[in-house]
Amino acid sequence: MSDASGALGHAAVMTGRSLRISRRNIDAVITSMMLPIMLMLIFVYFFGGAIDTGTRYDSYVMYVVPGVLLLCAGFGSATTAVAVSEDMKGGIIDRFRSLDVGGTSVLAGHVVASTVRNLVSTTLVLGVAVLIGFRPAATATGWLAVAAVLLAYIVALSWISAAIGLLARTPEAAGGFTFFMSFLPYPSSAFVPIDSMPGWLHGFADHQPITPAIESLRGLLLNQPVGNTPWIALTWAAGILLVAVALSGVLFRTRTR
Repeated sequence: MSDASGALGHAAVMTGRSLRISRRNIDAVITSMMLPIMLMLIFVYFFGGAIDTGTRYDSYVMYVVPGVLLLCAGFGSATTAVAVSEDMKGGIIDRFRSLDVGGTSVLAGHVVASTVRNLVSTTLVLGVAVLIGFRPAATATGWLAVAAVLLAYIVALSWISAAIGLLARTPEAAGGFTFFMSFLPYPSSAFVPIDSMPGWLHGFADHQPITPAIESLRGLLLNQPVGNTPWIALTWAAGILLVAVALSGVLFRTRTR
């Protein structure tokens, strides 16, 4: 068996292990799935009537859903950081290393499991959104582009979470660090137009990595012009992923010396 096929086999086994752990921690899975839904319902029914998003949107739910989908990815990926930190603290990594399982395979298993959980959560959020009035008008090509952008960000955020799990010394600290990722959709166009924010915040909101992803999802789902925004979003996701994978490799080697 080649090194590449062996690593893929190890990653598949680690993915199965992470999914089984998730199945045992069903309360954490339910929480990560329900929080975005609750926030969407709060924004739509509590604040939606007071928020002016312009005349292009029939209702606030048509505006807010893309932002909630990215928020869902942030919440879901946070469990990856905690799971990786628990592995590092519990000593299981030493046993894996004695079995010739590399760090990349272990982390990839966590990331793939996180991606699966996030895709299920995203589907659930989108289903609830349709029930409360969201009516996407995306073409077949648009849906494929939506899936590509969402998948790219879910994988990138999950790898960043894995790096945070290696960096944090305790699972509690890992969960706290991931708050930043969950916060990023707020200073963006996720819930209100950027023009309605204070002027000093416009620069950050316009150029942070979550904004082009949200604008891409919103335009594609509602069949509106998006220009090159999806390519900008994918470039951000690719950059985050490359940095996260490289950082994870360095941190894993440092923590397991």
